Amino acid sequence: MSVDIAEDVDAIGRIEVVPMILEVICRTTGMGFAAVARVTEDRWVACAVRDEIAFGLAPGDELAVGTTICDEIRKSGQAVVIDHVSEDPEFRGHPTPAQYGFQSYISQPIFRDGIFFGTLCAIDPKPAQLKNPQVMGMFKLFADLIAQHMDTQDRLAKSEAALLSERQAAELREQFIAVLGHDLRNPLASIQAGGRLLARTPLDARAVTLVGAMQASVNRMAGLIDNVMDFARARLGGGFEIERRSDPGLQEAIQQAVDELRLAHPDRVILADLDLSEPVAADRARVAQLTSNLLANALRHGEDGAPVSVRARVAGGRFELSVANQGPPIPPERQSMLFRPFERAEHHHGQQGLGLGLYIAAEIARAHGGTLGVASDATETRFTFAMPLS
Repeated sequence: MSVDIAEDVDAIGRIEVVPMILEVICRTTGMGFAAVARVTEDRWVACAVRDEIAFGLAPGDELAVGTTICDEIRKSGQAVVIDHVSEDPEFRGHPTPAQYGFQSYISQPIFRDGIFFGTLCAIDPKPAQLKNPQVMGMFKLFADLIAQHMDTQDRLAKSEAALLSERQAAELREQFIAVLGHDLRNPLASIQAGGRLLARTPLDARAVTLVGAMQASVNRMAGLIDNVMDFARARLGGGFEIERRSDPGLQEAIQQAVDELRLAHPDRVILADLDLSEPVAADRARVAQLTSNLLANALRHGEDGAPVSVRARVAGGRFELSVANQGPPIPPERQSMLFRPFERAEHHHGQQGLGLGLYIAAEIARAHGGTLGVASDATETRFTFAMPLS
């Protein structure tokens, strides 16, 4: 039995109402054999059977398709109804009734999406009264019902497959992110611990400089790993998860992000003007991360020797945080591309990052229901995060 036919037999077998349909047919018509058959150009296969006359077929059994009237129904697409073979001018000389020993016969085609699938049929060695609207309507109704059940099974199977695929993809995403974090952070933590140990050891001036450079590189690598992890969560995990709480400590969190970058860039002037007159419902850690990303970007691309400013305010039912630097303006055609992942500005100083900082900042803004925009001219370049307080 080919795979597709076997699946069709199984599909009919899973329709709980089919045995009841066959029983109703036999009780209503008085016929002793009823079946659902899968009929193709070269196969006739019983999918479901009710046999009260010892006809001898079970689900999965086959007849030579050329010996069946169902083959003619496949070609014509029309039902065939015979009350009494011996008295029927069209079928009394037909070889099929004689071969299988029946006098009454009814068969209704089953169509799925307009394509012939098989038949719902019944036979009996005795004549029967079948050519009436009630019996013929019943067969048509039952044939349509079977087709609808099969279509429902297909839709359910596709939905379950899609759900399983999504679950598997979600598990794979979580595993990837977990492995990524573990495999990147663990060796870096070892280097960081070694650097701290060396810093507490008596060293000459050159060694102190080297250890300081190592620690700066470790801190930069930690930031890059955080960005990669956030990018993986945003792209693979469906976005950033935030917890907006009315937190009076938001200003302190922003100030801490500023202070950390002041320590990392002792040669640069960073001005902070923070005045949050009322609590802001936000994810404090994520807003601090956004601040750090914007400030690091401003330090990297701003003019050497020129101050970088950070400003935070609550006004008009909105929270706004902006970071501004001096330097060459960003061309208008590039401004719309800045928040894409792996995009880098053309003007920069020192080492470049992965081009994820602004993308992650924009995702944090979006997760808060806010926006992150940029305005750039010859005077300054300013990135502004704005969100409604409610």
